[in-house]
Amino acid sequence: MRRWSHCLTRMILLGSLSFVLPLIGATQPPPKPEQNLDKTLSPYFFVKSDNSQVDQLPLKSTGVKVTISGVIADVQVTQVYKNEGQNTLEAIYVFPASSRAAVYAMRMTIGERTIDAKIEERKKARETYAQALAEGKTASLLEQQRPNVFQMNVGNILPGDEIKVSMNYTELLVPENNTYEFVYPTVVGPRYSNQTAETAGTQDQWVANPYLKEGQDTPSTFSFGLTINSGVSLARLTSPSHDINIEYTGKTSAHIGLKESNQTNNRDVVIQYSLAGDKIESGLLMNIGKKEDFFLLMLEPPQRVAANMIVPREYIFIIDVSGSMRGFPLNVTKALMRDLLGNLKSSDFFNVMLFSGGNSVLSGQSLPATRSNLEKAIALVERQRGGGGTELMPALKKAMALPRREENISRSMVIVTDGYVTVEKDAFDYIRKHLNKGNVFSFGIGSSVNRFLIEGLARAGMGEPFIILNDREAKSKAVQFKEYIESPVLTDIQVKFNGLNVSDVEPCSIPDLFAKKPVVVFGKYHGTPQGTITVTGKTAGQPYRQDIRVSAGDITTRNQALRYLWARHRIMRLADMVKLSYDDKQVKEVTQLGLDYNLLTDYTSFVAVDTEKRADGKPRHTVKQPLPLPQGVSDAAVSGRMRMSESKAPGQPSTQMKKATMPSDPSCLNLLGTGLPGAGTAAGLLDQEAAQALDIPKSCGVSGLRAKSKYSSTVLIQKIEGQLDKAQVEKEVARYRNYIARVISKEGTPGGYEIEIKVDPQGKITNIKVKKDTFNNSNLKTIITRLISRMKFGMTKDGKEAKIILVIKAVQ
Repeated sequence: MRRWSHCLTRMILLGSLSFVLPLIGATQPPPKPEQNLDKTLSPYFFVKSDNSQVDQLPLKSTGVKVTISGVIADVQVTQVYKNEGQNTLEAIYVFPASSRAAVYAMRMTIGERTIDAKIEERKKARETYAQALAEGKTASLLEQQRPNVFQMNVGNILPGDEIKVSMNYTELLVPENNTYEFVYPTVVGPRYSNQTAETAGTQDQWVANPYLKEGQDTPSTFSFGLTINSGVSLARLTSPSHDINIEYTGKTSAHIGLKESNQTNNRDVVIQYSLAGDKIESGLLMNIGKKEDFFLLMLEPPQRVAANMIVPREYIFIIDVSGSMRGFPLNVTKALMRDLLGNLKSSDFFNVMLFSGGNSVLSGQSLPATRSNLEKAIALVERQRGGGGTELMPALKKAMALPRREENISRSMVIVTDGYVTVEKDAFDYIRKHLNKGNVFSFGIGSSVNRFLIEGLARAGMGEPFIILNDREAKSKAVQFKEYIESPVLTDIQVKFNGLNVSDVEPCSIPDLFAKKPVVVFGKYHGTPQGTITVTGKTAGQPYRQDIRVSAGDITTRNQALRYLWARHRIMRLADMVKLSYDDKQVKEVTQLGLDYNLLTDYTSFVAVDTEKRADGKPRHTVKQPLPLPQGVSDAAVSGRMRMSESKAPGQPSTQMKKATMPSDPSCLNLLGTGLPGAGTAAGLLDQEAAQALDIPKSCGVSGLRAKSKYSSTVLIQKIEGQLDKAQVEKEVARYRNYIARVISKEGTPGGYEIEIKVDPQGKITNIKVKKDTFNNSNLKTIITRLISRMKFGMTKDGKEAKIILVIKAVQ
C-alpha cells in the first residue's frame, strides 16, 4: 500500500484507565503562581467567595447558530457577559470548538456599538489588549490554545455592563458510511499535565482552570439551533447526544433545536443525517475569488469489497485507566474491550497495556488469541476502577518497544482514552517517527472527548478515529473497526490533474481509506477551469479509476468558505511539522497564513478594542469562568489531579523564591567545563537541582528556585546514526530533559539549537557541536553543552562510532 512514509503496521490505543495513584479529594483552588512553582498545572474546584462586590460568574449565556449548505457548515457562537457586581472585571473563559474549525471573524457589541476584531500576531494582539485595558477601554481577545481549545478574555466590564462577543467559523462535513455528522463541543474536559507553571508555555497555562462539582448545574444558559439546506432530499435526521425538535421546511431543508430539558453545555451536541437513497453530496466545487481561485473535490468512494483472505494480525491495546475515566467512561471502555477482544480470530495475537500515572502490560510478549488468554485479558480490564494521572507518552513508547510476536505479521495499535492530556503534539510526533512500529487506531470514550487528540493520533498513525458516546455504541464501533482492518475501501490513492493548472494541493499525499468516506482534495487553480481530474487506486486488490470533468463542477463566486477551508488544512499540516524542527520557517508560514486569510491560529489572535475610554485604567478583578464537568466524568478527574500537583517529593527545593547572584569565586569559571566566555555567570541560570547534576556549589551564583517562564521548551532526538541502543539514548536524554527545560526557563528567551553529539564505541561523548543556534546566548549555550556532556549512552553494538542529533526548542 502507498503510505506517507515507509512500511506501517497497525496500532490501537484505548481510553483512560487509572490504577497507580490514590485519589484524595481537594476543594480549594491552587495557591497563587508565586507560591506554586514546584507544582504541576492542574484543574481545581470552583469555590464561590463571600465578596458580593465581585461577580465571579460573568458569562451569562452562550448561543450557537449553525447553517449547513451542502457539505459546508458555518457556525456563529455568541457569548454574553454581564457584570452584576460592583467592581470592574476582566473575564476569562476557556471553551472548545471543532478541531477542524476555521475561525475567520470576531466582533464585540457594547450597547449600540459593534466593533469588528482585527487579526494580529499573537504577541502583538495581547499587547494591544493590555494597552487598551490600561487606557480604560473595553476590549476582548480570542486566542487559540489548541486547535480545539480557545480562550476568550473580556476586559474592563463595568458594573451593569452587558457585552456580547461573537465569533464565526466554518468547517467541512465529510460523510462516513453515507451519514453526515455535525459536532459542536460545549465544554473542555479537565486536562492532565505533568508540567509545572514555570516550565509550561503560555499556551498550557489554561489547564489550571476552575471546575464545578459533578452534577452541579452550569450558571450560564446554552442554546443551539441548526439549519440544513441540502441539494438532495433528507432521509434521516437524529441526535445520539440530545433530545431534539425537528421542523422540516421542505424535502431538502430542516431546522433543529434542543428540547428545553436538554439545553445544557456539559456534553457534545451531535447531529447526524443522511440523504435519500444513501447518496452523498460529491463533486467539484470551485470558487472565483478576488485574488485567488480555489477548488474542492469530494469524490464518492467505491463500495467496500470483502477481502478474499483474512491474514493474521497482532494487536496491542493501550488502555487509559486514569482518574478522568472513572465511572461511566471506564464502564464503556470495558464493554468496548469485551467486543474488540471477542472479535479476534484464533490465528491473531494480542497484548493489553494499562496506563494512568504508570503503566503495566498483560504479558512481555503478545499472546495467541485463545479463549483462556482472552478471558485473562478481559478479567484484567474488568478489575480497573480508574484513578491517577494520564501519562500517555511513557505508555506509548513502551507499547511500541514491545517485541513482535512474528516479523511477518502486521501490527495494529489501538489507543482507548478520553484524551484529557496536554501532550498532543508530542504523541503525534512520536507516532510519525515510529510508523514502522504499527498503524494507530484511536477510540475516544465519553460525552466530550478531546477530539483533537483522538483524530490526530489516527491521522499521524495512518489509521481511523472512533468516538463512542455511550455503551450502546461500543458493539457497533467494534464491528466497524474489524471491518476497516480486514477490508479497506480504497488503497494506493493518486490524483492527477489533466489540463487544469493547479497549485498548493492539500493533502500532499492521500492515505488509504479504511472508512467509507469521500476522497477530499483542496487546492488553488489558475486560468480557465478546464480539463479533467483523475483519481486512481485499488479496491480489494483490483484497479480503480474515476475521471471528473472540470467543466461539470459548481463554479461560482459564492463558495467563499473554500479559501478558509484550504488555509485551515494547510495550517494544520504545517503546525504538525513545527514540532519536528526548531527552525521557525513553518511558524512564520503559519503566522502569515493566519494574517493573509484572517484566521485564528497558534500564532495569530483576534482582538477588538472599543473607541471610548470607559474605565480609569486601575487594576481590575480578574475572574476565570468555572466550567462544568463533562457528563459522565466524576470529581476524580479534578480531585485526583489536584492532589498529585500538591504533593511534594522528598528533596524538592523550597518554594520560596531566591534571586540568582553573580559568582564571586574565580574557580567557578572552570566548573562549567572549558572556560568559555561567561561560564561563571552561566551558573546563575541554574536552580539547585540542575546545579547538583553538574556538581556546582551554590556559591557560584546558583538560584534557589527556577523562575516562571513564558516559554515552553522541547528536547527531541532528531536522528541516531550508528548502532547505539535507541531505548538507552531516549532514556538518557529524558533524564536531562527537565534540567535543560529549567535552564531555558530561567533565561526566558525563544530560540533553538541543533546539536551534533559524537559518541565513541564505549558510549562516551567525544565531541559536541552546536550546528544551529537561534538563541544567540553564550551563557545558555555553555550550560546546555555542559549538561549534554554528562550524558552516557552505553556501548555501540558494532564497536564503531555513532552520532546523535538533538533539537532543542523554546517557543512562547
